[in-house]
Amino acid sequence: MPDPAILWFRQDLRLADHPALAAVAGRPVLPVYILEDGPWAPGGAARWWLHHSLAALGRDLADRGAPLLLLRGDPRRLVPDLAARIGASEVHAGRRTEPTGRRCDAETHGALEAAGARLVLHRTALLHEPHQVRTGAGTPYGVYTPFSRNVFALLEGLAPPLPAPDLLVSAAAAEGLALDALDLLPKPPVPDWAAGFRDQWQPGEAGAAARLAAFLEHGLAGYGDRRNDPGAAWGTSGLSPHLHLGEISPRSVWHAAKARSGKGLETFLKELLWREFSHHLLWHRPEMPEAPLRADFAAFPWQSDATLLRAWQRGRTGYPIVDAGMRQLWQTGWMHNRVRMITASFLVKHLLQPWQAGEAWFWDTLVDADLAANAASWQWVAGCGADAAPYFRIFNPVLQGEKFDPAGLYVRRWCPELAALPDRWIHRPHEAPEIVLRGAGITLGRQYPAPVIDLAAGRARALAAFAAIKGDAAA
Repeated sequence: MPDPAILWFRQDLRLADHPALAAVAGRPVLPVYILEDGPWAPGGAARWWLHHSLAALGRDLADRGAPLLLLRGDPRRLVPDLAARIGASEVHAGRRTEPTGRRCDAETHGALEAAGARLVLHRTALLHEPHQVRTGAGTPYGVYTPFSRNVFALLEGLAPPLPAPDLLVSAAAAEGLALDALDLLPKPPVPDWAAGFRDQWQPGEAGAAARLAAFLEHGLAGYGDRRNDPGAAWGTSGLSPHLHLGEISPRSVWHAAKARSGKGLETFLKELLWREFSHHLLWHRPEMPEAPLRADFAAFPWQSDATLLRAWQRGRTGYPIVDAGMRQLWQTGWMHNRVRMITASFLVKHLLQPWQAGEAWFWDTLVDADLAANAASWQWVAGCGADAAPYFRIFNPVLQGEKFDPAGLYVRRWCPELAALPDRWIHRPHEAPEIVLRGAGITLGRQYPAPVIDLAAGRARALAAFAAIKGDAAA
């Protein structure tokens, strides 16, 4: 009988197209997941998803003969101890891009090596290795478009996905934790803030496969036209939380999409490559979740205001497209991508709140909270990241709402108190005549808030703040 091996699951909670799992084929295997604490541990919404994803993975592994071991703590101690206990000479896992994960893996590797074992890392979460894609000058990419062109070319020979194994041979049993002992779900006296998630999502590998199949059938062909319409059916794939925890591999998604045709295909593939670009940035700029990538923004004169931040978090800003997005986020753990950009721009530019405050809120409330994508996207909106939108590009939430939700379908769904407003006023209730507001049963400041800031004043303040740091840089 070959020596046993440990299969350490991280952000690859699946059995199909799992290179680390394929590497231990034919050997007794002990599958393990370790809940790690520390900086950027999963936020509340992501923990809800993780609970259900681990439950699904545990069932799938048990059905194949190798139950999942659950642990909590420091892998640098737990993994070497576990390897010694079962006599494993190898631990196989997916490579991570997060700074704390990379440090943990390096130190775990050292501890295993000192004990005569080794940690073997595989590409399980990305289409490419972030440290291997370079510009012609041999440097990391800082601009998305040339990065995507390069990676598109590299992926021409992308190998097909690997099948899931039919059976596994279980290594010696080890004592672990029950899933509930990981405390991933809200429990009394905390209200069940995740109650709305269950109707929206099916975590797990089967849910990911079903979501992909449905999107390919109903959404891919029109994706290029519908992806900016937050009220459209199948305007988005909804795959981001499944991809974040690796319930489906990006390689599986890439090949399944490439087998289809239609003008939405290239647009969808580019969205997958934005995710890759974010992880490329995080690998080379590990400070990205905390510090602006553009050094001049370290002196940006943010005006932190707990009242304004709370109004934004609760969807009570007085601007319907912003409020609809923030309420969708709270109720479902997710927000449409176009609305993510609008709400983020409003926070950092009109309200002049630091982008890190928005990043932290999204981290705690998004089921797809991904450190690389979250940090890269917030820095992009704030104008301080790689390939960032210029700071002086300030989304007007009224005009954005009228452009991308012209009939107000999205706003009416998530801000039902505005449902009776005519289309003309649905995105600007603060400008509606009093007779229109009365007819819709609205008194500003009661059923719906008055605007927390005048858009013109907020824009002027943001531009003045940007000019101030530019002046400091020039001086």
